[in-house]
Amino acid sequence: MDSESWKLLRSVCILSFLLGSFCVYQSLHAVVAAQEEQDTQPSVTLQVNASNGAGRLIPDTLFGIFFEEINHAGAGGLWAELVSNRGFEAGGQNTPSNIWPWSIVGDQSSVYVATDRSSPFERNKIALRMDVICDGNGCPSGGVGVYNPGYWGMNIEEGKEYKVAFYVRSSDDIDLSVSLTSSNGSLTLASEKITAFASDVSKWTKKEVLLEAKGTDHGARLQLTTTKKGSLWIDQVSAMPVDTYKGHGFRNDLYQMMVDIKPRFIRFPGGCFVEGEWLSNAFRWKETVGPWEERPGHFGDVWKYWTDDGLGHFEFFQLAEDIGAAPIWVFNNGISHNDEVETASIMPFVQEALDGIEFARGDANSTWGSVRAAMGRQEPFELKYVAIGNEDCGKTYYRGNYIVFYDAIKKAYPDIKIISNCDGSSSPLDHPADYYDFHIYTSASSLFSMYHQFDGTSRKGPKAFVSEYAVTGKDAGTGSLLAALAEAAFLIGLEKNSDIVEMASYAPLFVNTNDRRWNPDAIVFNSSHLYGTPSYWVQRFFAESSGSTLLSSELKGNSSSIVASAISWKNSSQDYIRIKAVNFGDSSVNLKVLVTGLDPNVMKVSGSTRTVLTSTNVMDENSFTQPEKVVPQESLLEMAEEDLTVVLPPHSFSSFDLLKEPAKIRKPVSDSSYQKTSTM
Repeated sequence: MDSESWKLLRSVCILSFLLGSFCVYQSLHAVVAAQEEQDTQPSVTLQVNASNGAGRLIPDTLFGIFFEEINHAGAGGLWAELVSNRGFEAGGQNTPSNIWPWSIVGDQSSVYVATDRSSPFERNKIALRMDVICDGNGCPSGGVGVYNPGYWGMNIEEGKEYKVAFYVRSSDDIDLSVSLTSSNGSLTLASEKITAFASDVSKWTKKEVLLEAKGTDHGARLQLTTTKKGSLWIDQVSAMPVDTYKGHGFRNDLYQMMVDIKPRFIRFPGGCFVEGEWLSNAFRWKETVGPWEERPGHFGDVWKYWTDDGLGHFEFFQLAEDIGAAPIWVFNNGISHNDEVETASIMPFVQEALDGIEFARGDANSTWGSVRAAMGRQEPFELKYVAIGNEDCGKTYYRGNYIVFYDAIKKAYPDIKIISNCDGSSSPLDHPADYYDFHIYTSASSLFSMYHQFDGTSRKGPKAFVSEYAVTGKDAGTGSLLAALAEAAFLIGLEKNSDIVEMASYAPLFVNTNDRRWNPDAIVFNSSHLYGTPSYWVQRFFAESSGSTLLSSELKGNSSSIVASAISWKNSSQDYIRIKAVNFGDSSVNLKVLVTGLDPNVMKVSGSTRTVLTSTNVMDENSFTQPEKVVPQESLLEMAEEDLTVVLPPHSFSSFDLLKEPAKIRKPVSDSSYQKTSTM
């Protein structure tokens, strides 16, 4: 190597050394700066007593879900039926009536449609008459007829199967194409022909086809078309994906979102949906059982849309069983938002409630148990909880009506737990109850401060059921991080007060983004996609709480913006301590966790996982374009010799799982080994 090359090489080496040293310096400086910053951050200490007998069991039922038919949660949501207004009843009983969202394929010169009262089903008499004016080559190439876009488009996916069923009648031969098409009808995704002689369809006849999609369209529609001149009648048109949960009719992805919360109960079907603006439009369970073709459906006048009631009394109990949750049936007590039944005349409503319980729990040979059996379910469903009305405590006849219901139900079913609409958290109830209902919708700061809501509540008498809670208003947007953090703090408070609060559920659970009647909601969806709001993800943090052990804990230090708790829970064969902490403030806080009560010679705790829900802006939300903008982030948690100090980021909800495991036993050194070692 010549001298010039050697000088160049030496210069490169020196430069590399200097650059490397600078990088090391920068890294060390960053570490020191971060440590100095952490040292100057506010600090709090959570002391946790993990000794045997120091904890208290949390009720198995503490956290569950509340399903209300609002925001098209069921119709056009969890219930997988694709056809909207399948029986043409939504336009009312006076004919001709509006058939929305049905529309014609073709124009009025080639086809004419109108409703009449010729249906074979006594409880829904409206049917659709279709007069085909054109014939053969005189018709458009694709035929004429009607189409249904479902609930803002049907989600049709390539390779999947869809079962279409409908009733038809005609005095002429029929030649119908049953098709799934793109949103404008230009592309056929699946199609089958149905032909029949006039003699075969002179009376109402049920037809079924199985369509396999050859393409995907999230906004598809169902078409019934023909090129054959004549008149025919159509009624009770259904299109269902073959792939639903256990074949029970529930949309798989929405169902899974519920299951992942691990709910211990499900309250249904409302809410205001149970009451109605007027009693004539209240949810009445007897009209929602039996074959789907025979269910009349009804207009939910509180949330302003029609439901065919495919998701009815039977399906709700099936749903509860499928997700492993205890059903809580809410029934109308003769009161709506605008009219009431006097107590002296309430017995028909009481009998309706008793019949509804018999439908669920009765023997297959009982009057209403036999209706359930005819629907394919011989064994009774489990039903241990009922709620008499919804938010009706202040109504004129509520207390009088309630007592009549209470006495009748307790006489027939003494084991059933009865929930009153009246709040007993601040003063005793003036009537018997097993639970009282507590609803709260408020601002984020208010709900955060309600962490202590039940601290002073009497432990005597009925237990509390917080069946509806959420942050609403400008703090919530359509599902903000800020709202979720306040809710997390509130739930930690409920967890700590679970000796009096035995059940709690967020509301509402679902919203179809095409018909948002309430903000915010836990799960947002359209025909094909979904995401969880931050409030949904908060509920996932509490999935292990029900049935676990609440550990005694105390937060010390300047903790005005911090709420924290500790539970002990098991996962298969492993034991954990879970620390949950909300930082509602805009500065980071150091949290030191001190776990006492464990014999260090027998048991120790070690780091396992850290899960944090936060974002760059407290008003951040998830969306279809950014469904995971605000979701929990999980990482490994390291701790040194049972000393856990972590940083709680500003505006965050964190959980830390500490693994409880046997301490390593150090074997004593024998004399001989010691002597042997010492002589070497």
